[in-house]
Amino acid sequence: MNIIAKNSLRQKRRWRIRKKVRGTAERPRVVVHFSNKHIYAQAIDDTAAKTLLYVSSLAKDLRDDKIGPNIAGSEKLAKVFGEKAKSAGLSKITFDRAGRRYHGKVKTFADELRAAGLEF
Repeated sequence: MNIIAKNSLRQKRRWRIRKKVRGTAERPRVVVHFSNKHIYAQAIDDTAAKTLLYVSSLAKDLRDDKIGPNIAGSEKLAKVFGEKAKSAGLSKITFDRAGRRYHGKVKTFADELRAAGLEF
């Protein structure tokens, strides 16, 4: 299967998920994205079309930790994201896996958010 076919199938999965998952100010949508080198996570209020919270492995305070897009990096970044979300006043979220399987690093990220006290 070539790259174009994989990307189009993944985009269809994203659209299918996004039809069902919506973020509000009380319950924002948390999206996690894994590139080849970094991890990005954000909490989005879809009704106002605003990003409420953003954390990535490129942040100045996290660069020294050498967080990679693997299970260990996912665990570290989720802890940081959970702490910042709690300090921002978020307690309930909706999790958007962005077309990825709920397995491995995505599942680890979600489990660490639950451990930080966020409710899905």
